[in-house]
Amino acid sequence: MKEEVRYNPKFHLSATEARGVKPDAAVGEELRIELEVPGAFGRMAAQTAKQVITQRLREAERSVIFEEWKKHEGEVVSGIVARREGRVVLVEVGNRVNGIILPDDQLPSEPYRPGDRLKVYLSSVNMTTKGPEILLSRTHPEIVRKLFAQEIPEVAGGTVTVRGVAREAGSRSKVAVSSSAQNVDPIGSCIGQRGSRIQTIIQELGGEKI
Repeated sequence: MKEEVRYNPKFHLSATEARGVKPDAAVGEELRIELEVPGAFGRMAAQTAKQVITQRLREAERSVIFEEWKKHEGEVVSGIVARREGRVVLVEVGNRVNGIILPDDQLPSEPYRPGDRLKVYLSSVNMTTKGPEILLSRTHPEIVRKLFAQEIPEVAGGTVTVRGVAREAGSRSKVAVSSSAQNVDPIGSCIGQRGSRIQTIIQELGGEKI
């Protein structure tokens, strides 16, 4: 038994309406009707759709950047000075990703010229109405601790522990270290042969005494 088709105004036309489109239209026949779209309306709709899609893509990109860099809070990352905007320094830390160094987080002795390479402490990542805001620092005491871990294998391996850091950023830092192994000199390990290890950190901090 053939199933009865129930009339749906979204998909069906009456026989009279159908014959207005096609004079010999038969019951059950499928009609294809091309809709006319005014040119002006088409341009406006396309423009609106483009704006919406662009906005959604921008929001998605901002969200991805925020989530990615939020995981790196409290770390030391490498960057290249991009430019200055007033007293604020913009540093490129990733592909088309810039962080900012506020005046209080800048070392007074550093010129921050475009193209300069430097290591920065990633102090915080916040989402603002303009997108992710990545705050960087060259004055934070933790940058000294992190550089010790990067440059001194005994610190990275846990044999030597950095107990504390007192810093006058741009001038000098004092670092307290201890060793968990009797045969490892914590100070000697940090200084390195002929001062090679500590000099690398001093140079990275713009000549700051340690």
